[in-house]
Amino acid sequence: MRTPPRAATPTATPAATSTAAVSVNLESPTAPASTATSSSDTYHHGDLRRVLLDAAAKSIAENGAAALSLRALAATAGVSHAAPVHHFGDKAGLFTAVAAEGFTLLGEELHSVWTETGDFLEIGVGYIRFALEHRGHFEVMFQPELMNLTDPRLVEAKTRAFATLDEPLAAAGPDRDDHQAHLAGLASWSIVHGLATLALSDNLSQIDLADPEDLARHVLTFLRVV
Repeated sequence: MRTPPRAATPTATPAATSTAAVSVNLESPTAPASTATSSSDTYHHGDLRRVLLDAAAKSIAENGAAALSLRALAATAGVSHAAPVHHFGDKAGLFTAVAAEGFTLLGEELHSVWTETGDFLEIGVGYIRFALEHRGHFEVMFQPELMNLTDPRLVEAKTRAFATLDEPLAAAGPDRDDHQAHLAGLASWSIVHGLATLALSDNLSQIDLADPEDLARHVLTFLRVV
């Protein structure tokens, strides 16, 4: 009795070949299918905009704004070099977003300090604390040449941050007219901003920086600006 012949092994159809060919990295059409899967998994992680903002603030704090590169930022975040462009457009757009977030955080810090203490001197301490804890944001916030000053989110964040000083200034000098209140605010800002900048640029001694908040309280009291 003869053994039945074995079924012939089917050959790949053009359709199957076509489907396999599609499985490539869209950012690199010549890449193999396995590369595409890895790149996709890296790109789609969490809140990518948040990841990029955090990486940018950290890079600026460590190396300065001038050294920031969108391509290097993408590499640090583990995403395509096109990702920062997709979310921010260009470097100015990224700096604008960092600054807007910085002013939002500053406004929250100052409002919290005033709510908890009701002390205008502590507002100045809170400003310096913010600068030291958010160095990357602080460095960008006051360099207007880096960003788009007409960006609506930036404008709103700056307005709200400085509006938090209206009540503390009024409480500190209830008899001042608008012009005097403006000068008092400018004087206070100049001193706390200057002290924060001196600390961040390594122009204070290690003794001074041992307790920067205590230093701020002594400086502000000594100069009688609050």
